[in-house]
Amino acid sequence: MKKTLLIGALFIGVISVNAQTKDELKALKSAKEDSISALQSEVDDLKKQIEEFPGWHYGAFGTIGANLSEFSNWYAQGTPNNSAGNITITANPFAKLNREKFFWYNTANINLSWVKFDDKDDPNDDDSFRQATDVFTVTSLYGYKFTKTLAASTLGEYRTTLLNNFNDPGYLDLGIGITWTPISELVVVVHPLNYNIVFSNETTIFDSSLGAKIVANYAKEFGKLKLKSNLSMFQSYKSSNLSNWTWTNGLAYDLWKGIGLGFEFGLRDNKQEALNFAINELGDPNATFDNVDNDLQTYWTFGLSYAF
Repeated sequence: MKKTLLIGALFIGVISVNAQTKDELKALKSAKEDSISALQSEVDDLKKQIEEFPGWHYGAFGTIGANLSEFSNWYAQGTPNNSAGNITITANPFAKLNREKFFWYNTANINLSWVKFDDKDDPNDDDSFRQATDVFTVTSLYGYKFTKTLAASTLGEYRTTLLNNFNDPGYLDLGIGITWTPISELVVVVHPLNYNIVFSNETTIFDSSLGAKIVANYAKEFGKLKLKSNLSMFQSYKSSNLSNWTWTNGLAYDLWKGIGLGFEFGLRDNKQEALNFAINELGDPNATFDNVDNDLQTYWTFGLSYAF
């Protein structure tokens, strides 16, 4: 009987010690998590101070995506012998100077991709990588500060393609107006006096004109998540057919030492490009600004990203 009671007491004691130890570990874990949260808040505050500190700030993040495959005698599909691939590269670099009386912001957006599908049983099949996505934009904004959030500004923005039809068309916006920076992450440009210069061999379709330019750029870090959004709009005073806008958005999530997942998508509306495509690519000689199908232009990219 005594032996039974002793064993029972030891068993209860072991349970009590384990429970006490587990509770202590939980409490220690909670305390450490609170410490990490407090330190992360301090790190975020320091990052914000660094971003707002006068001087040059540089950075970039981008996406690299690749998918390669090859099939031999895979009879379950219509083309049993083929090789396919997709390669995508995006980059969003920036260089920003912030002083007490003025600022100078420079940004770029580059998105290039190539695809191929080679049917090895077709001797006339194209076995090379072909250009799929081709976006290039560079922007330079200079402002003289009236207040902490308002500045007189001048903007230069150039948009074209790099791999195919470089500078045909190409768009150069030059204008003056005001810039509003309510927070360090947001820049809003309103330039009522802006000239949109269009470079193209198709002078009967593309035309330069005077108009208003609006640009909004937002960039923010939420811990390991980086977000960037840019809207660029031109409203022609000559004709709405010459107006255009482009909206690009990028996300990058850091998984390990700058390597992570990246996603980018873009939207564009440009009636001049739609008319040029209808006449020169689709071969429709009767296409005009009044009857052309000006569908919304879109693209998206997903893959590995690298930030530095």
